[in-house]
Formats: sequence, C-alpha cells, structure tokens
Amino acid sequence: MVTAMSLDQCRKRINEIDKKLVALLNERAQVAVEIGRLKAKEDSPVYAPDRERQVFERIRAANKGPLPDKTLIAIWREMMSGSFALEKPLRIGFLGPGGSFSHTAALLKFGQSVEYEPLADILSVFGEVSKRHCDLGIVPIENTAGGGVIETLDALIDSDVKICSEVLMAIHHNLLANCRLDEIEVIYSKPEIFAQCRGWLSATFKDAQTVAVASSAKAAQLAAKEPKAAAIGSSVAAELYGLKIICEKIEDIGNNVTRFLVIATEDAKPSGEDKTAILFSTAHKAGALTDVLNVFKDFEINLTNIESRPSRKRQWEYYFFVDFLGHRSEDNVQKGLAEAKKHCLQLSVLGSFPRATELVE
Repeated sequence: MVTAMSLDQCRKRINEIDKKLVALLNERAQVAVEIGRLKAKEDSPVYAPDRERQVFERIRAANKGPLPDKTLIAIWREMMSGSFALEKPLRIGFLGPGGSFSHTAALLKFGQSVEYEPLADILSVFGEVSKRHCDLGIVPIENTAGGGVIETLDALIDSDVKICSEVLMAIHHNLLANCRLDEIEVIYSKPEIFAQCRGWLSATFKDAQTVAVASSAKAAQLAAKEPKAAAIGSSVAAELYGLKIICEKIEDIGNNVTRFLVIATEDAKPSGEDKTAILFSTAHKAGALTDVLNVFKDFEINLTNIESRPSRKRQWEYYFFVDFLGHRSEDNVQKGLAEAKKHCLQLSVLGSFPRATELVE
C-alpha cells in the first residue's frame, strides 16, 4: 500500500530531483561545448534551425505530462540559449530600442543568454547581418491586421542575406503607465498600434490625447518620464522602463499575429517540414505573373503567401515575394524553380527554413 507523503517529504523529494536535474543539465552543457568546438573546426553556424525543430519534436514526443508541451519547450529553449553562449556567444540584431515587439520576439526565440543589439531601423538589421557584425537578425515581415511590412520587403530586394527561420508571435497591446487610469492625459504609441486599439481607446478615453511616435519602445520611454502619460506597448517594455501594466490585451482583434523572419548569411538544412521564400520579377506584359504561378501549380508546389513591391529601378516593373511549402533541395522544388525562371526577368531564392507551426507569446 502506497502512503501519501507529507509536505516535508514532498519538498525533500523535490530537492533530490533538482540536484539530479542540475547535474544532468551541466552534463548536457559539456556536450554542447564539444559541439561548439566541432562547429568551429568545420566553420559551421552555431544556430541550426533544423536541429532546433528536431529537438523540440523529440521533447513533445517524449512528454507524457502533467506538464504541457509549451512549458517544456520554454525550458528547453532557454537551455539551448545557454548552450549557444557556451559554444560561441550569439549576437542578435533587432529593430530597437529595447522593449519593442521585435525585441520580445527575439527573446522568445533565443532566450536570455545571447547578446542582443538594438538597431535604428530594419535596413540596419540587414546590414549588420550582411557585414557579420551580428550572427542573426530578426525582422517583422507581416501582421494579420496590418499586412506586409514594406521596410522588410524592400530590404530583401537589395540584401544578400538568407532567411533561416521564422517566428509567429501573438501581439498583445498593453496600456503602460505609472499613474491611475483616470489620471492619464496623453498616450504614446505607433500609428499602427493606435489603429489596432481604436475601439478600446474610444470606449475608455474621452479627453486623453494620442501622440504617434516611432516605436512602442520609444512610447514607453516617454511615458516613464511624464507623470500623467501612458504608452501602448509590450510587457517587456513595461519591465525595461519601470512602468506598470494598467490594462492588458487592449487590442480590438484578439488573434493579432506578427510573423518575424530570422535572417543570417546561410539558410537552413531540411527539417522535414519546411518553407522556401523566393523573390522574382516579370516582364511588363499580359499574363506574365499567371505564367509563373501556373508553374507552381503544375509542380504541385503549395504557395502560402504572396506580396508585391514596385521596382525602384524601372517604372511599371514589380517584384513578387512568394513563400511555399517545401525545401529548395527537394527535386520537385528545384524543377519548379528552374521552369519558373524561364518566365521571369529575375528569380532568386531568399532561403529555405523550418515552418513555424505554433505561436510564441
């Protein structure tokens, strides 16, 4: 007959397990150090998105509960962040300042143990990765409420970097301040964020002034300095700038998601569930785009996203950005791209990478 343990016995058992966990984690870290040595010898990148997916899939398969998968994934993600630091300190560039949604996405993706570099604009993120001043960069590419991010699309046209991973992050807007709700006289944030919270703002405030600034992080910086000011921003911004979260999740659309791209000098090896991003331009003639899209249909390549941007070099010429399922190394993808090129003025592969299937938040 099994008898129930007392509280003291439970705590003693927890202490024993914790001691074993610490020993096992450090044993794993020693192996990570050896992996780092081997990667340095082969001049291989520290971050391997395909390996990351494999590790997470094994964790999910091994999990029998009671902890949910997302809890274990969060633990392993932070553990892998520590491993990166032991192999070689990673430097991650993001659209700053600290506390931006790009910063939050980077933290959720790479954990607390890597180095972060806030940069002035998206083009600078691409530039620092291209020059190898940063190992990786993270940039927003599209939002379910606001559509494609023009700055990122334009940077992809002119840059030589590759897309190696993607992140889907649930966007929650919070009202941040160091005063009571009824004392707020001015609210700072980005114009896009005001648009995403318009209904809540009109229902909550009658006289408060809304002031648009360059970023939600800049808004938090301003609100922290003014006694009757607030900002709409992330929980990370609240923590960084010493603000209280007055109201949580004030966005009008509950399923607001931003997709971020992780950029590097190389893309990812096949993981078994991948996407490929390409950029192409077509001649200015009837049916040119349809000819390209029909190629993907003929080769049974499933498109997941398409965006367009006008060329800054020639009038009436457009660049098209397409994501599709599959890795560039797959036979049907290679044949499809070769055939599509025949209908394009230019076609380049921006990268193949593991497909993001879950939200981080």
